[in-house]
Amino acid sequence: MTLAKIVYASMTGNTEEIADIVAEALENLNIEVEINECTQVDPEDFEDADICVVATYTYGDGELPDEIVDFYEELQEIDLFGKTYGVCGSGDTFYDDFCKSVDDFDAVFTKIGASKGADSVKVDLAAEEEDIQNLEAFAKKLAEAVK
Repeated sequence: MTLAKIVYASMTGNTEEIADIVAEALENLNIEVEINECTQVDPEDFEDADICVVATYTYGDGELPDEIVDFYEELQEIDLFGKTYGVCGSGDTFYDDFCKSVDDFDAVFTKIGASKGADSVKVDLAAEEEDIQNLEAFAKKLAEAVK
């Protein structure tokens, strides 16, 4: 069975909800899902997965959340060639660098050899109906990329 691992960072709960939406959509497509908060896992855990997903928020003026910095730095040290990845997350359009952390993780996955399975999804604050549809479509594309 195809395995997806989702790692998330969430301060207000918005990004955890985004990760849960993606997880449920993948499960509905008969994909086994493991979901963990970023301080509870290591990037090497992605080596056992077919689909690697990071859901992160962007803090302040484009900074990575403090709790995901170690994960981000360690992720750059591994080889995920042959793995499919996707990145999603939340931010605030008030800031110039809206969802920059999503872009930062996207660049790292490309650098370490993973294949992009779906375009990144960026959510302004909390997921609304259109965002949920976009996240479900994101999950569907990830699933199709590994079939």
